[in-house]
Amino acid sequence: MKEIKVGKEQTFTHTITEKELAKVIGSGEVEVYATPMMVAFMEQSAAALIKEDLDSEETSVGILIHTTHQAATPCHKTITCHAKVTAVDRKKVTFQLCASDEKEVIGTAVHERVIVNKERFEARAKAK
Repeated sequence: MKEIKVGKEQTFTHTITEKELAKVIGSGEVEVYATPMMVAFMEQSAAALIKEDLDSEETSVGILIHTTHQAATPCHKTITCHAKVTAVDRKKVTFQLCASDEKEVIGTAVHERVIVNKERFEARAKAK
């Protein structure tokens, strides 16, 4: 692992599809962006932010996310997620995440990821 710097930040974009609506994935009955999909986009953004800082045999895995989903967004809208590294403690990285649609903030999160050796991590999981 190379050095991951506190303060590193980047914004990622995504366009919502029908497959990501609460009514479709079963997290609700309405045709708006589902909370679990927003959380997944936030995690993807955090992982992407530090990917270039990892060695080829490493990956990051999420261990905590504390989030709000405060505004609904309809299908086909483009959303952004601003990801920022706020702390690094050996192999644990903490992020502040903010997702927005074209009009407003739709959710925020504090997220933690740990850097692991991908092969060993998967082997331990498969051994269960």
